[in-house]
Amino acid sequence: MIVQTTIQMEETNPIGPEPQDELYEHHSFTASDGQEPLRVDKFLMNFVENATRNKIQKAAKNGSIEVNGNVVKQNYKVKAGDKVRVLFEHPPFENLLTPQDIPISIVYEDDDLLVVNKEAGMVVHPGHGNYSGTLINALIFHFDNLPNNNSDRPGLVHRIDKDTSGLLVVAKTEQAMTDLSKQFFDKTTEREYVAVVWGNVVEDQGTIEGNIGRHPKNRLQNTVWEGEDAHYGKPAVTHYKVLDRLGYVTLVSCKLETGRTHQIRVHMKYIGHTLFNDERYGGNAILKGTSFSKYKQFVDNCFKVLPRQALHAKTLGFVHPTTKEMMRFEAPLPEDMQQCIHKWKTYATHQQ
Repeated sequence: MIVQTTIQMEETNPIGPEPQDELYEHHSFTASDGQEPLRVDKFLMNFVENATRNKIQKAAKNGSIEVNGNVVKQNYKVKAGDKVRVLFEHPPFENLLTPQDIPISIVYEDDDLLVVNKEAGMVVHPGHGNYSGTLINALIFHFDNLPNNNSDRPGLVHRIDKDTSGLLVVAKTEQAMTDLSKQFFDKTTEREYVAVVWGNVVEDQGTIEGNIGRHPKNRLQNTVWEGEDAHYGKPAVTHYKVLDRLGYVTLVSCKLETGRTHQIRVHMKYIGHTLFNDERYGGNAILKGTSFSKYKQFVDNCFKVLPRQALHAKTLGFVHPTTKEMMRFEAPLPEDMQQCIHKWKTYATHQQ
Protein backbone atom coordinates (compact mmCIF):
# COMPACT_ATOMS: atom_id res chain seq x y z
CA MET A 1 0.00 0.00 0.00
CA ILE A 2 2.79 2.45 0.82
CA VAL A 3 5.48 3.36 -1.65
CA GLN A 4 7.47 5.65 0.60
CA THR A 5 7.67 6.54 4.27
CA THR A 6 9.95 9.15 5.86
CA ILE A 7 10.13 10.46 9.38
CA GLN A 8 12.14 13.46 10.50
CA MET A 9 12.22 16.09 13.23
CA GLU A 10 11.33 19.69 12.49
CA GLU A 11 11.63 22.75 14.71
CA THR A 12 8.51 24.47 13.44
CA ASN A 13 5.38 23.61 11.54
CA PRO A 14 5.76 24.98 8.01
CA ILE A 15 2.11 24.34 7.14
CA GLY A 16 0.08 27.54 7.48
CA PRO A 17 1.24 31.00 8.52
CA GLU A 18 1.10 30.76 12.30
CA PRO A 19 4.39 30.19 14.17
CA GLN A 20 4.85 27.13 16.34
CA ASP A 21 7.44 26.56 19.02
CA GLU A 22 7.29 22.77 19.35
CA LEU A 23 9.20 19.88 17.84
CA TYR A 24 7.25 17.88 15.28
CA GLU A 25 7.35 14.39 13.77
CA HIS A 26 7.13 14.62 10.01
CA HIS A 27 5.58 11.62 8.26
CA SER A 28 5.09 11.43 4.50
CA PHE A 29 3.56 8.66 2.39
CA THR A 30 2.66 8.00 -1.21
CA ALA A 31 -0.43 5.82 -1.57
CA SER A 32 0.03 2.81 -3.85
CA ASP A 33 -1.84 2.22 -7.10
CA GLY A 34 -4.13 -0.21 -5.31
CA GLN A 35 -5.29 2.25 -2.66
CA GLU A 36 -9.08 2.36 -2.40
CA PRO A 37 -10.58 5.74 -1.36
CA LEU A 38 -10.15 6.02 2.43
CA ARG A 39 -10.56 8.92 4.88
CA VAL A 40 -7.18 10.46 5.62
CA ASP A 41 -7.65 10.07 9.39
CA LYS A 42 -8.21 6.31 8.97
CA PHE A 43 -5.35 6.15 6.47
CA LEU A 44 -2.98 7.68 9.04
CA MET A 45 -4.29 5.42 11.81
CA ASN A 46 -3.33 2.46 9.63
CA PHE A 47 0.14 3.60 8.67
CA VAL A 48 1.55 5.73 11.49
CA GLU A 49 2.71 3.77 14.50
CA ASN A 50 1.23 5.08 17.77
CA ALA A 51 -1.02 7.57 15.95
CA THR A 52 -4.13 8.13 18.08
CA ARG A 53 -7.43 9.57 16.90
CA ASN A 54 -6.93 12.57 19.17
CA LYS A 55 -3.45 13.16 17.77
CA ILE A 56 -4.77 13.07 14.20
CA GLN A 57 -7.73 15.33 15.02
CA LYS A 58 -5.37 17.87 16.57
CA ALA A 59 -3.10 17.77 13.52
CA ALA A 60 -6.10 18.32 11.24
CA LYS A 61 -7.36 21.21 13.37
CA ASN A 62 -3.91 22.85 13.23
CA GLY A 63 -3.80 22.52 9.44
CA SER A 64 -0.94 20.04 9.70
CA ILE A 65 -2.23 17.41 7.25
CA GLU A 66 -1.48 17.90 3.56
CA VAL A 67 -2.38 15.87 0.50
CA ASN A 68 -0.56 16.71 -2.72
CA GLY A 69 0.65 19.95 -1.13
CA ASN A 70 -2.80 21.15 -0.03
CA VAL A 71 -4.05 21.32 3.57
CA VAL A 72 -7.01 18.95 4.02
CA LYS A 73 -9.54 18.11 6.70
CA GLN A 74 -9.67 14.73 8.39
CA ASN A 75 -12.55 13.54 6.21
CA TYR A 76 -10.59 13.92 2.95
CA LYS A 77 -10.47 10.59 1.09
CA VAL A 78 -7.00 9.41 0.10
CA LYS A 79 -6.79 7.95 -3.43
CA ALA A 80 -4.14 6.01 -5.35
CA GLY A 81 -1.00 8.07 -5.94
CA ASP A 82 -1.83 10.75 -3.34
CA LYS A 83 1.14 12.19 -1.48
CA VAL A 84 0.13 12.46 2.17
CA ARG A 85 2.12 14.52 4.68
CA VAL A 86 1.41 15.05 8.37
CA LEU A 87 3.19 16.77 11.26
CA PHE A 88 2.52 15.49 14.77
CA GLU A 89 3.67 17.21 17.92
CA HIS A 90 6.65 15.36 19.29
CA PRO A 91 6.16 13.41 22.53
CA PRO A 92 7.13 15.09 25.82
CA PHE A 93 10.59 16.56 26.06
CA GLU A 94 11.78 14.58 29.09
CA ASN A 95 13.27 11.93 26.81
CA LEU A 96 15.48 14.60 25.24
CA LEU A 97 16.49 16.40 28.43
CA THR A 98 19.84 15.81 30.08
CA PRO A 99 20.81 17.64 33.28
CA GLN A 100 23.91 19.77 32.71
CA ASP A 101 26.05 21.61 35.24
CA ILE A 102 25.72 25.01 33.58
CA PRO A 103 25.97 28.11 35.80
CA ILE A 104 22.91 30.34 35.87
CA SER A 105 22.47 33.79 37.39
CA ILE A 106 19.72 33.61 40.02
CA VAL A 107 18.34 37.02 41.00
CA TYR A 108 15.80 35.69 43.51
CA GLU A 109 14.73 32.31 44.88
CA ASP A 110 12.26 30.92 47.41
CA ASP A 111 10.31 27.67 47.84
CA ASP A 112 7.88 28.53 45.03
CA LEU A 113 9.90 30.15 42.27
CA LEU A 114 13.14 31.65 41.10
CA VAL A 115 13.98 34.59 38.87
CA VAL A 116 16.87 34.09 36.45
CA ASN A 117 18.90 36.70 34.58
CA LYS A 118 19.61 34.85 31.32
CA GLU A 119 22.73 35.77 29.42
CA ALA A 120 22.58 36.40 25.69
CA GLY A 121 23.41 33.32 23.61
CA MET A 122 21.71 30.79 25.88
CA VAL A 123 18.73 28.97 24.39
CA VAL A 124 15.84 28.74 26.86
CA HIS A 125 14.49 25.30 25.95
CA PRO A 126 15.58 22.39 23.74
CA GLY A 127 14.59 22.58 20.11
CA HIS A 128 15.81 21.54 16.69
CA GLY A 129 19.61 21.75 16.75
CA ASN A 130 19.70 22.76 20.43
CA TYR A 131 19.19 19.65 22.54
CA SER A 132 21.79 20.63 25.13
CA GLY A 133 23.28 23.71 26.73
CA THR A 134 19.87 25.28 27.28
CA LEU A 135 18.48 26.98 30.35
CA ILE A 136 16.24 23.97 31.00
CA ASN A 137 19.26 21.62 30.91
CA ALA A 138 20.78 23.82 33.62
CA LEU A 139 17.57 24.08 35.65
CA ILE A 140 16.98 20.33 35.88
CA PHE A 141 20.59 19.87 37.05
CA HIS A 142 20.28 22.44 39.85
CA PHE A 143 16.64 21.75 40.85
CA ASP A 144 14.72 18.50 41.37
CA ASN A 145 11.09 17.85 40.48
CA LEU A 146 10.33 21.06 38.62
CA PRO A 147 6.71 21.06 37.40
CA ASN A 148 6.05 20.74 33.67
CA ASN A 149 4.16 23.39 31.78
CA ASN A 150 1.58 22.50 29.12
CA SER A 151 4.43 21.88 26.65
CA ASP A 152 6.19 19.54 29.10
CA ARG A 153 9.02 21.99 29.72
CA PRO A 154 10.15 21.82 33.36
CA GLY A 155 9.69 25.05 35.30
CA LEU A 156 9.20 27.24 32.26
CA VAL A 157 6.46 29.88 32.59
CA HIS A 158 7.57 32.05 29.65
CA ARG A 159 10.66 32.46 27.48
CA ILE A 160 12.86 34.98 25.70
CA ASP A 161 14.88 34.57 22.51
CA LYS A 162 18.34 33.02 22.48
CA ASP A 163 20.17 36.29 21.78
CA THR A 164 18.00 38.38 24.10
CA SER A 165 19.34 38.83 27.62
CA GLY A 166 17.37 39.39 30.79
CA LEU A 167 14.81 38.19 33.30
CA LEU A 168 12.72 35.02 33.40
CA VAL A 169 10.59 33.60 36.21
CA VAL A 170 10.73 29.83 36.78
CA ALA A 171 8.10 27.88 38.74
CA LYS A 172 9.25 25.34 41.34
CA THR A 173 5.80 23.97 42.27
CA GLU A 174 2.65 22.97 40.40
CA GLN A 175 0.69 25.69 42.18
CA ALA A 176 3.25 28.33 41.22
CA MET A 177 3.21 27.12 37.61
CA THR A 178 -0.58 27.38 37.42
CA ASP A 179 -0.76 30.77 39.13
CA LEU A 180 2.10 32.41 37.21
CA SER A 181 0.93 30.99 33.87
CA LYS A 182 -2.51 32.49 34.49
CA GLN A 183 -0.96 35.88 35.22
CA PHE A 184 0.86 35.81 31.88
CA PHE A 185 -2.32 34.65 30.12
CA ASP A 186 -4.36 37.41 31.79
CA LYS A 187 -1.69 39.99 30.84
CA THR A 188 -1.29 41.18 34.42
CA THR A 189 2.50 40.78 34.56
CA GLU A 190 4.89 43.68 34.01
CA ARG A 191 7.51 43.15 31.31
CA GLU A 192 9.76 45.95 30.16
CA TYR A 193 12.52 45.55 27.58
CA VAL A 194 15.23 47.98 26.52
CA ALA A 195 16.24 48.03 22.87
CA VAL A 196 18.44 49.95 20.46
CA VAL A 197 16.65 50.44 17.15
CA TRP A 198 17.66 51.87 13.81
CA GLY A 199 16.52 55.41 13.02
CA ASN A 200 15.15 58.34 14.97
CA VAL A 201 11.82 57.32 16.50
CA VAL A 202 9.82 60.50 15.98
CA GLU A 203 7.14 60.09 18.63
CA ASP A 204 8.32 60.19 22.25
CA GLN A 205 5.98 57.33 23.03
CA GLY A 206 3.33 55.25 21.35
CA THR A 207 1.52 51.94 21.03
CA ILE A 208 1.99 49.39 18.25
CA GLU A 209 -0.92 47.06 17.50
CA GLY A 210 -0.78 44.38 14.85
CA ASN A 211 -1.52 40.66 14.62
CA ILE A 212 1.68 38.62 14.53
CA GLY A 213 2.10 35.37 12.63
CA ARG A 214 4.66 33.54 10.53
CA HIS A 215 6.10 35.35 7.53
CA PRO A 216 4.64 33.83 4.32
CA LYS A 217 8.02 33.58 2.56
CA ASN A 218 10.52 33.19 5.40
CA ARG A 219 9.46 30.68 8.03
CA LEU A 220 12.23 31.80 10.38
CA GLN A 221 10.61 35.23 10.63
CA ASN A 222 7.27 36.46 11.90
CA THR A 223 5.40 39.44 10.51
CA VAL A 224 2.39 41.69 11.07
CA TRP A 225 -0.75 40.55 9.23
CA GLU A 226 -3.26 43.25 8.36
CA GLY A 227 -6.73 43.70 6.91
CA GLU A 228 -8.34 40.57 5.49
CA ASP A 229 -5.20 38.57 6.36
CA ALA A 230 -5.20 39.57 10.04
CA HIS A 231 -6.57 36.16 11.04
CA TYR A 232 -3.23 34.60 10.08
CA GLY A 233 -1.72 36.19 13.18
CA LYS A 234 -2.54 36.61 16.85
CA PRO A 235 -3.30 40.01 18.44
CA ALA A 236 -0.20 41.74 19.79
CA VAL A 237 0.26 45.06 21.59
CA THR A 238 3.57 46.79 22.38
CA HIS A 239 3.90 50.12 24.21
CA TYR A 240 7.15 51.99 23.54
CA LYS A 241 8.85 55.06 24.97
CA VAL A 242 11.98 56.85 23.77
CA LEU A 243 14.76 56.85 26.38
CA ASP A 244 17.52 58.53 24.37
CA ARG A 245 18.07 59.73 20.82
CA LEU A 246 21.50 58.78 19.56
CA GLY A 247 21.64 60.14 16.04
CA TYR A 248 20.97 57.30 13.64
CA VAL A 249 19.70 54.96 16.36
CA THR A 250 17.27 55.35 19.27
CA LEU A 251 17.27 53.79 22.73
CA VAL A 252 13.72 52.72 23.57
CA SER A 253 11.77 51.05 26.35
CA CYS A 254 9.14 48.51 25.25
CA LYS A 255 6.41 47.22 27.53
CA LEU A 256 4.56 44.10 26.44
CA GLU A 257 0.82 43.79 26.76
CA THR A 258 0.96 40.45 24.94
CA GLY A 259 3.77 37.93 24.50
CA ARG A 260 4.03 36.80 20.89
CA THR A 261 7.12 35.21 19.40
CA HIS A 262 9.63 37.93 18.40
CA GLN A 263 6.99 40.53 19.29
CA ILE A 264 9.25 43.54 19.88
CA ARG A 265 11.50 42.62 16.94
CA VAL A 266 8.50 42.33 14.60
CA HIS A 267 6.60 45.38 15.86
CA MET A 268 9.59 47.72 15.78
CA LYS A 269 10.43 46.63 12.23
CA TYR A 270 6.77 47.15 11.32
CA ILE A 271 6.99 50.84 12.24
CA GLY A 272 10.30 51.22 10.41
CA HIS A 273 12.75 50.82 13.29
CA THR A 274 14.40 47.39 13.09
CA LEU A 275 16.44 46.37 16.12
CA PHE A 276 20.12 47.17 15.86
CA ASN A 277 22.14 44.11 14.72
CA ASP A 278 19.06 41.87 14.54
CA GLU A 279 20.34 39.54 11.85
CA ARG A 280 17.10 37.63 11.37
CA TYR A 281 15.14 40.81 10.60
CA GLY A 282 17.81 42.68 8.64
CA GLY A 283 19.15 44.88 11.40
CA ASN A 284 22.72 43.71 10.84
CA ALA A 285 23.01 46.05 7.84
CA ILE A 286 23.42 49.83 7.93
CA LEU A 287 19.79 50.98 7.72
CA LYS A 288 20.32 54.65 8.62
CA GLY A 289 23.26 57.02 8.33
CA THR A 290 25.83 58.16 5.83
CA SER A 291 27.81 56.50 3.07
CA PHE A 292 31.17 57.57 4.49
CA SER A 293 33.68 54.77 5.02
CA LYS A 294 34.46 56.05 8.53
CA TYR A 295 30.78 55.70 9.46
CA LYS A 296 30.68 52.17 8.07
CA GLN A 297 33.74 51.29 10.14
CA PHE A 298 32.10 52.81 13.23
CA VAL A 299 28.93 50.72 12.75
CA ASP A 300 31.01 47.57 12.13
CA ASN A 301 32.79 48.22 15.43
CA CYS A 302 29.41 48.55 17.17
CA PHE A 303 28.35 45.23 15.64
CA LYS A 304 31.52 43.63 17.03
CA VAL A 305 30.90 45.04 20.50
CA LEU A 306 27.27 43.84 20.41
CA PRO A 307 27.20 40.70 18.20
CA ARG A 308 23.44 40.13 18.65
CA GLN A 309 20.15 42.00 18.55
CA ALA A 310 20.13 44.94 20.96
CA LEU A 311 17.36 43.68 23.24
CA HIS A 312 17.33 43.16 27.01
CA ALA A 313 14.48 42.02 29.28
CA LYS A 314 15.09 44.62 31.98
CA THR A 315 12.03 44.51 34.25
CA LEU A 316 9.78 41.67 35.37
CA GLY A 317 6.86 42.09 37.75
CA PHE A 318 4.23 39.65 38.99
CA VAL A 319 2.16 38.75 42.06
CA HIS A 320 3.78 36.06 44.19
CA PRO A 321 1.64 32.89 43.86
CA THR A 322 1.70 32.18 47.61
CA THR A 323 2.21 35.43 49.49
CA LYS A 324 0.22 37.51 46.95
CA GLU A 325 2.87 40.20 47.30
CA MET A 326 3.72 42.24 44.21
CA MET A 327 7.25 41.29 43.16
CA ARG A 328 9.31 43.46 40.82
CA PHE A 329 12.83 42.78 39.57
CA GLU A 330 15.27 44.70 37.41
CA ALA A 331 18.36 43.48 35.59
CA PRO A 332 20.93 46.10 34.58
CA LEU A 333 21.92 46.35 30.94
CA PRO A 334 24.64 43.81 30.12
CA GLU A 335 28.12 45.03 29.27
CA ASP A 336 27.78 44.50 25.51
CA MET A 337 24.71 46.74 25.27
CA GLN A 338 26.26 49.36 27.55
CA GLN A 339 29.36 49.55 25.36
CA CYS A 340 27.31 49.83 22.19
CA ILE A 341 25.12 52.60 23.63
CA HIS A 342 28.21 54.47 24.86
CA LYS A 343 29.69 54.35 21.35
CA TRP A 344 26.54 55.77 19.81
CA LYS A 345 26.30 58.49 22.49
CA THR A 346 29.87 59.55 21.78
CA TYR A 347 29.21 59.52 18.02
CA ALA A 348 26.00 61.54 18.38
CA THR A 349 27.74 64.12 20.58
CA HIS A 350 30.51 64.60 18.00
CA GLN A 351 27.94 64.93 15.22
CA GLN A 352 26.20 67.73 17.09
